[in-house]
Amino acid sequence: MQEKILILDFGSQYTQLIARRVRELNTYCEIHPYNDYPEIDEYVKGIILSGSPFSVRDEKSPRPDLSSFRGKLPLLGVCYGAQYLVQSSGGEVEPSNIREYGRANLSFIDENSDLMKGLPLESQVWMSHGDTIFTLPDTFKIICSTPDVKVAGYKIEGETTYGIQFHPEVYHSVDGKKLLENFITVCGCQQDWTPDSFVEETVAGLKDQLGDDKVVLGLSGGVDSSVAAMLLHRAIGENLYCIFVDNGLLRKNEFEAVLEQYKHLGLNIKGVDAKSRFYEKLAGVTDPEKKRKAIGNEFIEVFDDEAGAIENVKWLGQGTIYPDVIESKSVKGPSATIKSHHNVGGLPDYMKLKVVEPLNTLFKDEVREVGRSMGLPENLLGRHPFPGPGLAIRILGDITPEKVAILQEVDHIFIQGLKDEGLYDEVWQAGAILLPVQSVGVMGDERTYENAVALRAVTSTDGMTADWCHLPYDFLARVSNNIINKVKGINRVVYDISSKPPATIEWE
Repeated sequence: MQEKILILDFGSQYTQLIARRVRELNTYCEIHPYNDYPEIDEYVKGIILSGSPFSVRDEKSPRPDLSSFRGKLPLLGVCYGAQYLVQSSGGEVEPSNIREYGRANLSFIDENSDLMKGLPLESQVWMSHGDTIFTLPDTFKIICSTPDVKVAGYKIEGETTYGIQFHPEVYHSVDGKKLLENFITVCGCQQDWTPDSFVEETVAGLKDQLGDDKVVLGLSGGVDSSVAAMLLHRAIGENLYCIFVDNGLLRKNEFEAVLEQYKHLGLNIKGVDAKSRFYEKLAGVTDPEKKRKAIGNEFIEVFDDEAGAIENVKWLGQGTIYPDVIESKSVKGPSATIKSHHNVGGLPDYMKLKVVEPLNTLFKDEVREVGRSMGLPENLLGRHPFPGPGLAIRILGDITPEKVAILQEVDHIFIQGLKDEGLYDEVWQAGAILLPVQSVGVMGDERTYENAVALRAVTSTDGMTADWCHLPYDFLARVSNNIINKVKGINRVVYDISSKPPATIEWE
């Protein structure tokens, strides 16, 4: 079993970022709702209490019982967590006299504090709280201050319990990673959680879990399902049956290219041409949510048909990753943002398969590192995200094979252009959208009345927020010219310069 740090989530927007920073320090950690966390066993080396949109003064704010671990394990409260420790111990937390948001600098640091070791005076930190700590209980000692916040951090005497009123996990806290590493050291963690160790431990665990059972897995050509497949392949070899479904909504030539690539990886894979089935289900459907449901339901039907043809298959492999798990948990508390995700809990009862998810503890960037550790090709690991419903949600309005063919050509010119000019890796995600708009154009001596397409390219780190990509004008001009000259039915190209929020990455 892997040693770990538990992060108890009070609903902060930064909770996942705390986990990512701890993991960057080669230490495994898990996020759990403050009111639903696992038993504290010998593998738990420390606890972090997250921030929260709540005030500790609110009657309905989270007020967990910490007695099972406080004073027994190292504990770090961040913002709300720090204030809750103070208030529940008899101190005073009140509304701030001034707004405590944004950059601040540490004007006092206790050099003898294990948490503050190596942090320089004037170190920049990021504040984000409306309340502040006014009075500390007698056993709480200040370990750092800013000019405006006397209790920027404290330690409880006789315990390895700390609280800080700033966010060490964000980029603006310049030495925040050092502070988190100091806490990891206090916890006594070995900092030996690496992609190589993950592969070794996961493959061994899968061998124990699956034995000689057969597993069926739906490949998408993307990073998550590919890395999941390789982990399962290492564990059970030919007992892994991979299915790649052509739903008629893939990119140009993608079905053939993906099948060829997977064969080189030694996977046992079957390609299924189901284009006509999907087109039939989508005929006349224009509502985006109905499109998604029709595609999802038909995929399950196709997949069930193919899985049923394999004798004695017992498991369904999925490429579920950690953010899917976190966002899909139903929490009776502040982090009650519940995301319905196609990878989580969407298996119909009639399939009667147990689910195995080898990546469900990893973030996206960690999945790529694990894939790299196993020798997966860079062109696969560096692929842009592609929506599960494929081009269906990039065709506004109803879906026809003719519209798909047009959009595939437009998309191919755009994506190939990014690759040819060395721009592909600078973009998080890119694609083209076929608009239900026709406009007048001129080609030769003739007037045309044809379709418009929008090109979309964004930069991001995790897809949660995104900015439109500032591609060179001359590149966009060449791509536009190529599309209009080579794709019959298109006479106008526009470029989407909306950021997320308020817009989304996809149009539907």
